[in-house]
Amino acid sequence: MVLYWILLPIVRVLLQILWRIQVIGRENLVKDRPCVIASNHLSDLDPVFILGMVFSWKRYRILAKQELFRNPLIGWFLGCMGAVAIDRGKGDMDTVNRVMEDCKAGSGVLIFPEGTRSKDGKLGQIKSGAFVIAGQAGADMVPCRIIYDTPNGRMRPFCRIRICFGPHIPASEMAITDPRHQVHELRMLRNRLRDALEDLYAAHHF
Repeated sequence: MVLYWILLPIVRVLLQILWRIQVIGRENLVKDRPCVIASNHLSDLDPVFILGMVFSWKRYRILAKQELFRNPLIGWFLGCMGAVAIDRGKGDMDTVNRVMEDCKAGSGVLIFPEGTRSKDGKLGQIKSGAFVIAGQAGADMVPCRIIYDTPNGRMRPFCRIRICFGPHIPASEMAITDPRHQVHELRMLRNRLRDALEDLYAAHHF
């Protein structure tokens, strides 16, 4: 926990030296209640860029793929930054429930609803896990679009980066009270998040 607050300022300074980063819509971040940031995913460094630039006193949990923790050094660093390994292919509900409880207790959550990095810079299929966590934790969801100023949209050293936050989706609109409508409501929420992420790109791309 203490290392989080030691490393984050150092990481923030290093990021600003190596990349030209602009944050748009910071005022949309929810500060006084549980919050889930739902971002597109282009690079393994996406969570570092986002949390380094958010830099609030609210500690965030990151749902990160288990493979990233195979390297001991990277795994240690991610753990210090609040990352939690999730086994994406096996319905890892223990991890999801742990993160959900942390969110209920006041931690923010950073999640990548596509579940994997985009290879062409375009949004992939939005999955439902982020809405399950947000809905059951009573957390608002903030759409986030990270944009790299490169020909293929992928991260490169010294490139320009925009991290864009859109208006939040209230927790009350993600609570599914009738299981009979769950599939339909989750589909509508996925489409709503996709539209919000595409709008952020259309408004702020290089």
